[in-house]
Amino acid sequence: MEHLIVNFIHIDLGIALQVILLGFIGGVLSGFIGSGGAFFMTPGMMNLGVEGVIAVASNITHKFGKAMVGSHKHGEAGNVDKKLAVYVLGSAVVGIQVAVFINSLLFKGGTGHGASKGAGANLYISLVFALILSVVAVSMLRDVLKNRGKGEDDSGPSRQIADALAKLNLPPMIHFKVADVTVSLWVLLPVGIATGYLAGTIGVGGFIGVPAMIYVFGVPTAVAAGTELYLAMFMGAYGALSYAFQGFVDIRLTLLMYLGSLVGIYLGVYGVKVVNERYIRMVTSLIILLCVISRAIAIPMYLRQLGLIDMDPSLDVYFNNISKFFLFASGITGTVLILINVVRSYRQRRKIQQSIRVVKPSSDNLTLEVK
Repeated sequence: MEHLIVNFIHIDLGIALQVILLGFIGGVLSGFIGSGGAFFMTPGMMNLGVEGVIAVASNITHKFGKAMVGSHKHGEAGNVDKKLAVYVLGSAVVGIQVAVFINSLLFKGGTGHGASKGAGANLYISLVFALILSVVAVSMLRDVLKNRGKGEDDSGPSRQIADALAKLNLPPMIHFKVADVTVSLWVLLPVGIATGYLAGTIGVGGFIGVPAMIYVFGVPTAVAAGTELYLAMFMGAYGALSYAFQGFVDIRLTLLMYLGSLVGIYLGVYGVKVVNERYIRMVTSLIILLCVISRAIAIPMYLRQLGLIDMDPSLDVYFNNISKFFLFASGITGTVLILINVVRSYRQRRKIQQSIRVVKPSSDNLTLEVK
């Protein structure tokens, strides 16, 4: 029971409102790109003073309920391939278990030499976050820019990777009807392990799962987003239980995030149906890059806490505030861009529907003249 007391932080009104805002922005991004929004919420909580492992644990617990709502909405739109999710989940639990073991080990005894407790886990989480997501963001952005103006059905790197892997034909080959792709089991397994590992390490499995489905399997973006949310529902439940047994879940943070995310996710899910697919990828990659910069700025602070660099402790607050600024700037800007395009697309659809009703002739006004 020791960790249940030590790991809780003081939450006043200001922190509570910021956590709710983190949840809302994360919810919009989750529904829009199928990432779970944890790439924003995990570092956001760390900027508020939450230990990294607590932020990951509370976020993956929150991920369960939010993903359940998001996957239901995507399911109604026909964007969930349950069979694909089940196959990926089979190996994802292995990755989650590895991540929980490493994070808890670093938090409990990975510091030493008078270093701040939890600094080792904070540094580890930040490094994994920055390294992995920077590669994902740059790859997505490069793909979008290379195929600009070529139409939705491009032949860029994403299609080439999917086609190359399809030619490997390593049995057993499994066909997924909703996604309309056939993938080797030996390609599915490592993707599942990587997705589970990142979900358990930094709470961001979607940024491996979604790009892998798009770029490796050849799954349409909307189906990849919906399937990842369906998968995240089960990964969130398993990860939550695994971290809860270690005493790392702060249920207060989880509930505060729910207040914002369950509203935001509805807006995001609607946006993925009406906004251009290339625009989705562009916004996604830019938001991730800004979040990576935010987390990278905080790394010197953790290095100092571990005694690896000599730096004035009073500078920690400046590193944290700059990191926080970049994070909220990326999340708020991305959410505003998404909402503007959602409103614009909604208005355009309304105008088209109204023009159709005006132009469509009424059967009552049709007369048949017989001579």
